[in-house]
Amino acid sequence: MTVIVEADSGSRSDEDMILWILVWSELVAFGILLVAFLILSLLQPESFAMAKLHLNGRLASFNTLVLIGSGWLAAEAHRAQSIGIRRAALLGAAALGFLFVGIKVIEYAGEIRFAGDATFHAFFELYFMITGFHLAHVVFLGLVMLFVARRADGAAVRMVATLWHVIDLVWLTIFPVLYLG
Repeated sequence: MTVIVEADSGSRSDEDMILWILVWSELVAFGILLVAFLILSLLQPESFAMAKLHLNGRLASFNTLVLIGSGWLAAEAHRAQSIGIRRAALLGAAALGFLFVGIKVIEYAGEIRFAGDATFHAFFELYFMITGFHLAHVVFLGLVMLFVARRADGAAVRMVATLWHVIDLVWLTIFPVLYLG
């Protein structure tokens, strides 16, 4: 029996290690993009200030609330003891994640016309790269949440909820840097 317990704890340790490698690699990747944005905004302050006027801060603010709500549901899924509640919370979190995607696409539709302007090129190139990379993560993890909701296994829920919170944290950093700064 002791051998099995040690194997199980080793497996959990391996899962934790993989999870933290994913978390830190995501934070580093987004950190590099945001630092590049901040450096260019210091080098081209007028262009970046003018470009920000073309962003839809209201939609982005609403989207921030949507993502926070989704993160709350992911946390509820992790806390839940009942598989039914885990499933419902994961499905709700995924649905709000996909709502975030829909709102972001509407936002992009209003902003894309400014991307071709030479004055704003550097800003919008980084803006679409940063927010698009984030959006890809939201889509992927939303799909993973749907898949995990089928079984709602505690370890899988913990892993997807943790990664979802990382992507929330990234957005909560992106939002003020791109929209408010």
